[in-house]
Amino acid sequence: MKLLTKELLLRFEKVGRQEDDKDPIVIAKFFNPTGAGTWLATEYDPNSKEFFGFVSIFGDYNDEWGYFSLDELESYVGRFGLGIERDLHFAEQRMSKVMPSAILE
Repeated sequence: MKLLTKELLLRFEKVGRQEDDKDPIVIAKFFNPTGAGTWLATEYDPNSKEFFGFVSIFGDYNDEWGYFSLDELESYVGRFGLGIERDLHFAEQRMSKVMPSAILE
């Protein structure tokens, strides 16, 4: 499965940068189906192929906002040969609905 579709690329482009928004829109959610890790993407730069968003590996104090690479997500191979997946059932919504603890104060 492709992690990034043309529709998602257009949506990221339309929403644009959200650095001044304390409750940004989460456009895509990626996860590790056989282990820890959730990546909530709020922005995407097609030139660098990097997302910006909230990364939660273990759901603890190490969770943080930052950049993560499409290439790294696509190249990861976990248990049973499975890679990172995009949540096909995820509906775009504000971060306060997805992960309230991630809201920037």
